[in-house]
Amino acid sequence: MATIEEAKRRMDEALEALRREFSSVRTGKATPALLDTVRVDAYGSKMPLNQVATVHTPEPTLLVVQPFDKSLIADVERGILEADLGLNPANDGNVIRVPIPPLTEERRKEFAKLLHKMAEEARISVRHARRTVREELHQLVKDHELGEDDGRRREDQLEKLTHEYTDKVDTLLKHKEEEVMAV
Repeated sequence: MATIEEAKRRMDEALEALRREFSSVRTGKATPALLDTVRVDAYGSKMPLNQVATVHTPEPTLLVVQPFDKSLIADVERGILEADLGLNPANDGNVIRVPIPPLTEERRKEFAKLLHKMAEEARISVRHARRTVREELHQLVKDHELGEDDGRRREDQLEKLTHEYTDKVDTLLKHKEEEVMAV
């Protein structure tokens, strides 16, 4: 059964990666995850924003970024601008305020397309995990380490698992798409 467990682990990883990617897609509501992709030039290297500052959401349409080191405030602001998120940070010397503008209908549709692309990549990862484990099962049957009936039974379990995970991807996509398209 180890091969089925391996497939489940890989499929869980694909689902978790999709959740992380979805959290970085803007919905018109402020969330610290929006800035997860921001990299800041700090101390001679590019660092993730969350390693040089804290991000708060005091209201639904505003993010407040508080750098740990005040000397990095200009670098943090530049990092947010360069991340190409369509956000305009405002620096007051102590904190950076990032207003979250409402999404236009056109932008919502672009985000929906992006979500579909991300979901398809997750489905491909799930199918890749299935294919890898299926090949292992076929090899075990071929090497007579596993009976044919047992091999077929495990392959059926693998198919059910694959359908279960592609359904989970579809459910995540549906919820996130509703969130993005909500006005």
